[in-house]
Amino acid sequence: MENLLSIVTFIPLLAAAILALFLRGDDEGARKNAKWVAMIATVATFLVSLFILTGFDPSNTGMQFVEDREWLFGLHYKMGVDGISLLFVMLSTFLMPLVIWSAWDVTHRTKEYMIAFLMLETLMLGVFMALDLVLFYVFFEAGLIPMFLIIGIWGGKNRIYASFKFFLYTFLGSVLMLVAMVAMYADAGTMDIPTLMTHEFSTAGFSVLGIQVVGGLQTMLFLAFFASFAVKMPMWPVHTWLPDAHVQAPTAGSVVLAAILLKMGGYGFLRFSLPMFPVGSAVMGDLVLWMSAIAIVYTSLVALVQEDMKKLIAYSSVAHMGYVTMGIFAMNQQGIDGAIFQMISHGFISGALFLCVGVIYDRMHTRDIDAYGGLVNRMPAYALLFMFFTMANVGLPGTSGFVGEFLTLMGIFQVNTWVAAVAALGVIFSAAYALWLYRRVVMGELIKESLKSITDMTGREKMIFAPLVIMTLLLGIYPSLVTDLIGPSVEALVHHVHTAIEASDLTVAAVAEVAAH
Repeated sequence: MENLLSIVTFIPLLAAAILALFLRGDDEGARKNAKWVAMIATVATFLVSLFILTGFDPSNTGMQFVEDREWLFGLHYKMGVDGISLLFVMLSTFLMPLVIWSAWDVTHRTKEYMIAFLMLETLMLGVFMALDLVLFYVFFEAGLIPMFLIIGIWGGKNRIYASFKFFLYTFLGSVLMLVAMVAMYADAGTMDIPTLMTHEFSTAGFSVLGIQVVGGLQTMLFLAFFASFAVKMPMWPVHTWLPDAHVQAPTAGSVVLAAILLKMGGYGFLRFSLPMFPVGSAVMGDLVLWMSAIAIVYTSLVALVQEDMKKLIAYSSVAHMGYVTMGIFAMNQQGIDGAIFQMISHGFISGALFLCVGVIYDRMHTRDIDAYGGLVNRMPAYALLFMFFTMANVGLPGTSGFVGEFLTLMGIFQVNTWVAAVAALGVIFSAAYALWLYRRVVMGELIKESLKSITDMTGREKMIFAPLVIMTLLLGIYPSLVTDLIGPSVEALVHHVHTAIEASDLTVAAVAEVAAH
């Protein structure tokens, strides 16, 4: 099917336009129609995306389903997917119908709420499919706008502060990336991403303000892109916008933010940093590994002292993204396989955990951990689901959470045993904060009067969780569903990176020696 990627990308935007142009009023009927249009559009997007999955050839490490046409000023509208980007496309299309379904009770400006999520889906899919650097940047930056509105209009009492903090952090990080893009065009004469992935940017060292820049232009470009992707992940110490954004965002906003938007940073490292700036990645690799290890331990300890459930899970997300950056910059097959697997797994698990918070918040209108206790006595189905995803978040064998952490630790152990040892502490700390949260919210006697009339999950809520349970178990038991799909593309990426490093003036050993001096 021709133009399959464009069809998948723009179905949600078409639905948003239909809502904006043809739906009038804010009565019960109009709200119901807005929800159904959004649901039909997101389900249709997922069903059409299955044609991409079934038609994809994992053994082909190049871009597939490529669409390329003139856009403006010599730039190209170019789309395509490989084994790495395909999984993020499928994650996005799989989760969005569940996100819309979870927002079924929204009554405040429902039409605008659905339009924001539909626009966000189009922009997220565009990020994972774009093969032109300017097109990627447009999708990457425009995605901030609907999420800014979702937090700022439908969020909690401090929503304005949280939405501006989210926007400013992520936007300012991307300004450096824009400067780097101009430099790349001046050097390579193209904005075509596959061409840039094979272009050899200079590695000749030079001095800036008396400081020797090892790796030359590649290191400078790497740092510019790193500033944007590190904030998006987010990495320590530029992670502070995430807990505020999560706490203030509505439940559906938190799910999209944790499950999909955070993955754009990791995808950026895989699509740009490693293949385009391999020497720069090698120069800065140790720094990134230690930043990741610190993030895992530090944010896990911070999670232990949280009193707000969403804030605890938000810090947990930062810790889990630490494993992702660690695996990516191990720059070997196991590490990158594990990083991608961890991102996909985290999409299901963290999304489910935020939905778990949403279930009891809808009933009690508080996220304070101290406001709960003994819920197992009134909500046995909820207690079971919450326990399942808590165990998956900890990394229990048999769940997808275990596979991702195990592969990343395997990958990093081959590169730096000290970083691996520090990161392994995160497994212990994650068990501590996750089980502490579960015990205080679910276990014990039902003492609080306000909880004695609380009702268990509805049929709709259980059906929203069912696909997430299935995927978390399926990937935990049969991880080759992911690894077989990404394996050849990751192998080609690792080979390209190491070949480029060996062919440059600076081998990895030389980089370490120069950096040490």
